[in-house]
Amino acid sequence: MTPDLTATLAGLPARPGVYLMRDGRGTVLYVGKAQSLRSRVRSYWQKQSPYGEAHRIRSVIDRVADVEYTLTDSVAEALLLEANLIKRFKPRFNVRLKDDKSYPYIKISLGEDFPRIERTRKLVEDGSRYFGPYASASSVDESMNLIRRLFPFRTCTLDIHEGKQAIARPCLLYHIKRCQAPCVGYISKADYRAQIAQIELFLEGRQEVVARELSKQMQAA
Repeated sequence: MTPDLTATLAGLPARPGVYLMRDGRGTVLYVGKAQSLRSRVRSYWQKQSPYGEAHRIRSVIDRVADVEYTLTDSVAEALLLEANLIKRFKPRFNVRLKDDKSYPYIKISLGEDFPRIERTRKLVEDGSRYFGPYASASSVDESMNLIRRLFPFRTCTLDIHEGKQAIARPCLLYHIKRCQAPCVGYISKADYRAQIAQIELFLEGRQEVVARELSKQMQAA
């Protein structure tokens, strides 16, 4: 173990995050996450480790010349960052998280006149925008439930085009104010798209921008 690596291990914080193990040439050998970076990463060099099968990469430890780490606010955030870094670097000693289908996304079908918002595990180049990956299906459900409470948007699979009425009467979601009924022409494409743009900002984490815009709309009303 080099002096620099020894110093890095000694200074690891006891906080959640993601770590990258690199060899002498800078190649990423392994990407991992931890609730406590200090405990997890240092344990790779301990003869008796509490992590058992998670240390299946012990055979490569002698090749590790450097460890980089990024702090996160939670283990769930670390999980998502780990997934993205594995997809980016494709380290040979990671045996999971290389398939986009492993994690769900929120999809906004921007290729439609009146976009839908749904959960998906498939990334298709069809003009849609994807947010994620999320740590679990329940994480997506929580996000979907939240934006449904904050913003009205359609959840049906009707083929709706501007200027054309898709059905005779709006469904129950319109009557409980969860949808603006583009299916019967109760909202224009431009106004609906403006609502979708706010949802995009919200999913980007720019809630303060959305709050300011909603405040302006309330004052104008």
